[in-house]
Amino acid sequence: MKKAELIFVPLTGTSHLAPTVAFASHLMDIDDRISITVLLMKVLPFVSSMTESIVASHPRIRFVDVPQLDYPPVQLLRTSPEGYFSVFSEKNIPHVRNFVRDIIVSSDSSSSSSVTGLVVDLLLIPLIDAAIELNLPCYTFSPFSAGFVSLLLTLSTRDDDDHEFQYSDSDLIVPGFVNPVPVSVLVPALLNKDGYIAYLKVSKKLMNVKGMILNTFSELEPNSVNSFSGGQNPTVYTVGPLLHLNGQPNSDLEKADRQKILKWLDYQPETSVVFLCFGTAGNFSPAQVKEMATGLEQSECRFLWSLRVSSPHDRRSTTTNNDDVLPEGFMERIRGRGMICGWAPQVEVLAHKAIGGFVSHCGWNSVLESLWYGVPIVPWPLYSEQQFNALTLVKELGLSVEMRLDSRRKDDGDHIVAADEIARAVRCAMDGVSGIRKKVKEMSEIARKSMLQGGSSFDSITQFIDMNF
Repeated sequence: MKKAELIFVPLTGTSHLAPTVAFASHLMDIDDRISITVLLMKVLPFVSSMTESIVASHPRIRFVDVPQLDYPPVQLLRTSPEGYFSVFSEKNIPHVRNFVRDIIVSSDSSSSSSVTGLVVDLLLIPLIDAAIELNLPCYTFSPFSAGFVSLLLTLSTRDDDDHEFQYSDSDLIVPGFVNPVPVSVLVPALLNKDGYIAYLKVSKKLMNVKGMILNTFSELEPNSVNSFSGGQNPTVYTVGPLLHLNGQPNSDLEKADRQKILKWLDYQPETSVVFLCFGTAGNFSPAQVKEMATGLEQSECRFLWSLRVSSPHDRRSTTTNNDDVLPEGFMERIRGRGMICGWAPQVEVLAHKAIGGFVSHCGWNSVLESLWYGVPIVPWPLYSEQQFNALTLVKELGLSVEMRLDSRRKDDGDHIVAADEIARAVRCAMDGVSGIRKKVKEMSEIARKSMLQGGSSFDSITQFIDMNF
């Protein structure tokens, strides 16, 4: 029986690699004629322990390191990550082409399988040129929402598509959105030159792929998914929610923290705890931390708080010393109903019966995890496309309690989220009066059904598999 071999080129950051590998694993689960090779390109100048953990947890997939890469100036990574990824991709098209060609030659000589497609991360889309040169079908994998991809597709249709957005620009009309989208919630990259050029290239190159693979399910974003139908858009495959549910602690310290956190949750009443966690890059100024602590105290809710405080000298670095930033006497006053930690096993915490709400940065993976477990979200977007995700959840889907949609990290007092705002939003999410909890629970059931045989995402994955035979 001849196999179809698919080659994946993911962005190796955890939020991109985890859902990509989860999708590859689903393909192999559904059809044992599929084999997967993942080219690991060290796009960033470091490899996290989480990346190594994800690779180790998928022994059926062949991972191949791509050495001797060409890198853009590191300064570009600081000023525009999206611009950095775009230039990196363009510089390394020859490397990827040569690797893919070698895999094709090896596959053809074995006669047991044939390479049927190249799947590249949306932010590495220039690499599709390697597939085009080899006459190989190419696809993009997006770890973002369908709504965000719809937004990107509009960039190449702008009258003034050569210029980045300005905060003074009018609200946008995005296909699939009922409400106009304010420029203030756009990913920051669209408001700087390098980032905008990178996303404009994505928008234009999407027209050259055979299909777009999206980590969402059609019932969650029906309007956005339907907006891709017709016209010149490539075929869309909604294959989510793709979740990394089996992640393990990466150190003895994390294992000890995990046990301590889960043991504490075991003693809390069902749906009584609000969980605050803001991703790997989420940290706060000391002034904001004081407001958060005061808000949690005023809410009178039980809480688990994964806290990282930004260094006073460099806001991109963090410190775990919280004693100097919390209000005086705070730890004593919340003893028994609150717990503060550094790292937290987010998926296991969301799955715990004690959790009743989630204050989140609204990264798309976190959104899907929260919906999977039926936990209402209070959006606190900080960076990347998170404000756009928050707007989607609150205004378009009605699945979140609104706190503030312009909470992106700034260092001036005007952008501090006040304690009373935090207390109000937490109480609203936890008391269930708004009806959000019921809607989120219903969406949780739909999400799980979508991945089962006969479900919308299962069928979409099957359609993608059929394209390879």
